Amino acid sequence: MKSLYLLAAATLAALGVLVALPMSFVGLQAIFPHLAEGSLRNPFGAWSATLANTATLTLVAGTLKLGLGVAAVSALIGIPLGALRGLFQVPLARFWDAVFLVPFLLPPYIAALSWTMALQPRGYLEQVAGFNLGPLLFSPSGVTLAMGLAIFPVVYFAVSRSMAATGARLADVARVFGASPWRAFMRVTLPLALPAIAASLLLAFTLAIEEYGVPAALGSQAGVAVLTTAIERRLADWPIDLPGAALLSLVLVALALTAYAIQRAVIAGRGFETMTGKPAPLAPGHLGAWRVPVALLFAAVALIAVAAPLASMLAAAFTRHVSAGLSPGNLTLANFAALFDARGEAWEALSTSLSLATGTALLAGAVGLLAAWCVAGKHVPGAAIIDGLALLPAALPGVVVGVGLILAWNQPFWPATPYGTWGILLLSYTCLLLPYPVRYVSAALSQIGANLEAAARVHGANAAQALRRIVLPLVLPGLAASMLMVFAVASRELVTSLLLAPAGVQTVSIYVWRQFEQGSVGEGMAMAAVAVGVSLTLMLAATLIRRRQPA
Repeated sequence: MKSLYLLAAATLAALGVLVALPMSFVGLQAIFPHLAEGSLRNPFGAWSATLANTATLTLVAGTLKLGLGVAAVSALIGIPLGALRGLFQVPLARFWDAVFLVPFLLPPYIAALSWTMALQPRGYLEQVAGFNLGPLLFSPSGVTLAMGLAIFPVVYFAVSRSMAATGARLADVARVFGASPWRAFMRVTLPLALPAIAASLLLAFTLAIEEYGVPAALGSQAGVAVLTTAIERRLADWPIDLPGAALLSLVLVALALTAYAIQRAVIAGRGFETMTGKPAPLAPGHLGAWRVPVALLFAAVALIAVAAPLASMLAAAFTRHVSAGLSPGNLTLANFAALFDARGEAWEALSTSLSLATGTALLAGAVGLLAAWCVAGKHVPGAAIIDGLALLPAALPGVVVGVGLILAWNQPFWPATPYGTWGILLLSYTCLLLPYPVRYVSAALSQIGANLEAAARVHGANAAQALRRIVLPLVLPGLAASMLMVFAVASRELVTSLLLAPAGVQTVSIYVWRQFEQGSVGEGMAMAAVAVGVSLTLMLAATLIRRRQPA
């Protein structure tokens, strides 16, 4: 029992440092505007100047408009495709599933930079087709569309899985009783899928309002002002506005938590089950004459959302001079060769990101394993707090985590601080990605009977020994898959890297961002191609591990 309490205390302490401490300082800085000076005077003094400012209202309105717009685009693309995938025998169905994973796994800032190279005046589209879509891209509609093309897979997979679970069997019953195909879909199939649709749209909204890369890359030219970029500017531009950044962070967290809470409420208690005994196999319907048009529809979405940005990225990566255009004489491997020059900035950025991603995967895996284990039926003191802290980062925007870490560790009273070192990046990545191992391990633990640990305890094992010898081997596939996911995402995280990276330290994301700003597009896109390749490989490996894990 003593070892159980020690493990719970260690887990709570780790979560306190990773999650509670930075979030507490965001709240404290928002309340006490002079906290950075070591003073608690004039509490709430910055609230009226910041929150009552019309500029703040514009930022909130812009953020909500962007989130709702992205959710709408995701719905327009994801719901029809998801319904077709779930209810019918779509040609090359598994292939489309794999392809539609790419835009969601592709870092949004890389996708935005790729769209810029393709659609801007004298971009790749104009070189190939003779016209450009720059006015569309650099507009509020263009920013919304670019983000929607990256986020729609959230809706697609939720809808396809939900409708595949119910199949068309109940709709067929409605048709037997005289309903038309469209009426059966609207009155039977769609209502059963509405909880999944609503939850996925709320998730799309949350992802959109938390995104920094796309608004930062396109927003200034498009006239799109949102909270994430405004928070970053208050920390990056002189004079630094810590109270304003903290207050805007609280507003953004409130929006994200509200959407997250609504999503959880929509999902809760909305399951359904068959009452007819052994479930019958749900065979998808035949498309008949619609087989080719549906295949062309899937191909068109894949071409626009996946092939176009990837082709633009690779074209820039293999180009010697961007201004020289697409021509055989302008192709080169020099941009990739520069990445592996041990004396160059690119190699340092790549090695730094890989090292940080490895450390993040190990730390997040260890803390996530302990958190999930403490909560899963252990009834240890503080289990509810552990559960809340472990899952809170799922609703925290990266820019807010960065603000919290700056405020928490840039205080004069700390005898030692990770601020100004690579350790602050490790803390930020671990905080943001902690929900991955928590969710994966929790799912694995739900399949393990409590009698296994009880048997180990009967034979003299303490809690730590039971965790190491019984639980860990059983949840290892899920834990390994989650750590691969953490590694892949941490290796290309942008906003906290921009906010927290010490002077002279570059990561992959910073390198890509800076190269694009400086006009060295070829080397930046070569680095982006390597990052995307690593991320996709690791995430596909994680997916395969999860699928092969015994139920």
